[in-house]
Amino acid sequence: MRRKFITNLALVLVLNLLTKPFWVLFIDQHVQNQVGTKDFGNYYALLNFSFILNILLDLGITNFNNRNISQHHFLVTKHVSSIIALRMMLALVYLSITVIVGFIIGYNVFQFEQLGFLLLNQIFISFILYLRSNIAGLHMFKTDSIISVLDRLIMIIICSVLLWGHITHEHFKIQWYIYAQTAGYCLTAFITLLIVINRTKLKKLTWRPAFFVMILKQSYPYAILTLLMTFYTYSGSVMIERLLPDGALQSGIYASANRLLDASNMIAFLFSGLLLPIFARMIKLKEHVEEMVKLAVSLLIVPALIVAIGSFAYREELMSLLYKNNAGEAADVFGILMFCFVAISSTYIFGTLLTANGNLKQLNIMASIGMLINISLNLFLIPHFKATGCASASLATQLLTGTAQVIMVQRIFKFNINYRFILSLLIFVLGTVLIYWASRFISSNWKICFGFAVASCFAFAFVIRLISIRNIRHILLNEQ
Repeated sequence: MRRKFITNLALVLVLNLLTKPFWVLFIDQHVQNQVGTKDFGNYYALLNFSFILNILLDLGITNFNNRNISQHHFLVTKHVSSIIALRMMLALVYLSITVIVGFIIGYNVFQFEQLGFLLLNQIFISFILYLRSNIAGLHMFKTDSIISVLDRLIMIIICSVLLWGHITHEHFKIQWYIYAQTAGYCLTAFITLLIVINRTKLKKLTWRPAFFVMILKQSYPYAILTLLMTFYTYSGSVMIERLLPDGALQSGIYASANRLLDASNMIAFLFSGLLLPIFARMIKLKEHVEEMVKLAVSLLIVPALIVAIGSFAYREELMSLLYKNNAGEAADVFGILMFCFVAISSTYIFGTLLTANGNLKQLNIMASIGMLINISLNLFLIPHFKATGCASASLATQLLTGTAQVIMVQRIFKFNINYRFILSLLIFVLGTVLIYWASRFISSNWKICFGFAVASCFAFAFVIRLISIRNIRHILLNEQ
């Protein structure tokens, strides 16, 4: 299983590193510079609002399906026709409730014009993720890896033409950006559906109310968990836009700071997509997962620490490089937010293991507490500290929930505490801080200093054997 994890992780990382960083750092960032911080901030708040209730599109079916199909491959053909029909009904529920909530919190006609397409995008995204859960559950990881970048590739082509193709003399509009996303998600959903139809020999949809009730009974704990975690992850920018007089501008500043975190999370999320079916399969076969967890920590947490500490050390330079407007305000927010990446990365490992093991009750209690803490902190900090307050609330929440998941894994799986590995991590953190501090004295060109520091941190990780090429090579050559 470790061999399968490493080989497929390498493929999915290569594909995503070729597309998603370009999307975030060139397309998304360039669009914000084109339309302005305020207009992009309004879009960003609406985008996160569309995320908050998107669990209504899924109700935990995707996570349940991924785990279930990983353990029982023969069920994919039996389930897919009915679940697609169920999801069409859920899409109507999501649209209705989200529009009603939008009216209640006071969105205007212009905001609803954008929100309509953003809601449509969420429907396509949710549908794609469900179809991919069948593909991943069958361990068709190479196919899933290609699909994982297809939507962004289509959007990059469309947006590149609109931004730099000189096909119009009009100034770039945020609506064009939204339409490009709709086209990308729609085409990807259609292509993914064709793959699933071919694999499952799907001929028609079946309407089975008794089956719907059975699926929803089994998946609702996943739905509650996703709703709670989505709320404390995405509600901050919505609260900024609604609570502050200059809410759209502050939301835009928060979006600027959050962009690199989103880019990092896109890569880290790939670990979760690979680990869930692998963990589920190993647990079913009663295989020990401790070594797989250690491998995942080495491959994800170590780079996360390098990224987080480096982003804080060079926060002002990075924001000034990316943005023409409000870079100074975004720098402090960015420095705080990037430490969330370490906590979120731990969730992609330990939270995924708990999900694969079916510990949804414990996870839901943890997420409920996290949501209450996040809302309380945002209500207090946003009016006083604006976007910086929201970032601080997010960091506190992610650290608390991430730590809680590590403790839960230890108590449930009773891993032997690897004091040597923990000590190596602490030494690595201290060494990384010192490397970034010392890098400031190498050159007057901050890009050279930053590049040298990143390379040195990775080298340090190999020196103290947090990442071992020998172990990875052994896994690739000897494990099946």
